[in-house]
Amino acid sequence: MTNIAASFFNRARAIPSAPAISFRGGEISFGEMADRVRRLAGALRRIAPGRGERIVLAMENRPEFLELLFACWTAGLSAVPVNARLHPKEVAQVVVDCSASALFASEALYEGIAHELRAVMPRTPLRVVGSQAYRTMLDAPAIDCAEAAAADIAWLFYTSGTTGRSKGAMLSHRALLFMSSAYFADIERVEPGDVMLHAAPLSHGSGLYSLPHLLAGGQQVILPGFDPAEVLAGFARYRKVSLFAAPTMVTRLLQATRSEADTEGLRTLIYGGGPMYVSDLVRALDRFGPRLYQLFGQGESPMTITGLSQRDHVGDGGAAHLARLGSCGVARTGVAVRVVDAAGRDVAADEAGEVITKSDCVMEGYWGNQDATSAALRAGWLWTGDIGALDSLGYLTLKDRSKDLIISGGANIYPREIEEVLLRHPAVLECSVVGRPHSAWGEEVTAFVVCAPGGTVSVSELDALCLANIARFKRPRHYRFVDSLPKNNYGKVLKTSLRTMPGGDA
Repeated sequence: MTNIAASFFNRARAIPSAPAISFRGGEISFGEMADRVRRLAGALRRIAPGRGERIVLAMENRPEFLELLFACWTAGLSAVPVNARLHPKEVAQVVVDCSASALFASEALYEGIAHELRAVMPRTPLRVVGSQAYRTMLDAPAIDCAEAAAADIAWLFYTSGTTGRSKGAMLSHRALLFMSSAYFADIERVEPGDVMLHAAPLSHGSGLYSLPHLLAGGQQVILPGFDPAEVLAGFARYRKVSLFAAPTMVTRLLQATRSEADTEGLRTLIYGGGPMYVSDLVRALDRFGPRLYQLFGQGESPMTITGLSQRDHVGDGGAAHLARLGSCGVARTGVAVRVVDAAGRDVAADEAGEVITKSDCVMEGYWGNQDATSAALRAGWLWTGDIGALDSLGYLTLKDRSKDLIISGGANIYPREIEEVLLRHPAVLECSVVGRPHSAWGEEVTAFVVCAPGGTVSVSELDALCLANIARFKRPRHYRFVDSLPKNNYGKVLKTSLRTMPGGDA
């Protein structure tokens, strides 16, 4: 059976008493979770009897998310997780876009979402997780796992929308099973008792990586959100802990740790979802040791395009080692990766082009958006929109998103290259580089800089740093010192907002 939930039930049958989910105030065994999932699936079937109907999940990290996720699949439905930090209007847009049959929300989010939905989809059933009505669903007769075709949509993954309205990437059962198998092949083998600690949103990367752990019998420890102290407490309490973290979370963990003893229980720190600058990565290696794994993926190819292994992180700190750390590794098991020009022709080694990928992990398309689907999927290849270069060994180094490329005086300038240099200054905490319109050059380079607490840096110092490391035409023409960078709900910098801010300080 292709249904990913069937693999979960097989594991639960073998280890019914093993802990499946731990959270504040309780623990649920695999046997208990399997029973709850089947009963919830029975109740969902009454709400949404049609195969593939969409169920939106809007809640903070909590155990009900995982049991509803698998209940949707058991009932033959598609789950539509949304980030708890989205505005209620944005959640309503998702509900309308996918014509959802029902929405499950936490108590904290319910009223805001319900208010927005009354105007656009007043008949959509709404349920508050943990309420009496929700508990009543657990009294429904349990049902067996529905059959599913490989291409049936399991997870409708709405993109983060840094450049506009988000799109729903259709992730099939086949894609999620492939992603889980690639996890075992490339990152680590999971056995009953191993722990996946969830501090990032379950609605996205962390939730996706709950799947290989649940399918293999791993215990899910759910934190309500990211708090470095709570994460470190998890490392102290459990052993063989894996954690998925965005780069910003890694740097905050670095600030919170005092010694290697703070991370004694950590087995694997998986990071991705944004640029990890080499200077931060070197500090992370000093603190966490060879337990880091970098992934490059997208919602359209969930968590699975290339990876920089734990072994690849180890080195002598020389130029070759630092160059490897600046890459995002090699193609994952079963994945093809190419770098091509606008016509789809492979470019030479170390030459920049658009990254395209092909595997069973790639989405089926965008929900209800054939134009976007045709632009992203061409002859079986996903055009990622990322600019990168493959070296002769097959290591991929990302330059930037294609939309972030700066063209000044006919020359291509990649913001990340400049950001890497600026971050070498000890007084620079964060920075982001964008292109701003220029009448003569087309675009000019502008850097937005956030200083570290108590730190100061002058424009002349930053200019000197750039001139010592990159070509003169790449250095920023303007600097803007700001208290913080605008970010979306997933911690990604909103360069679209930066481009519209007033001019710089120099």
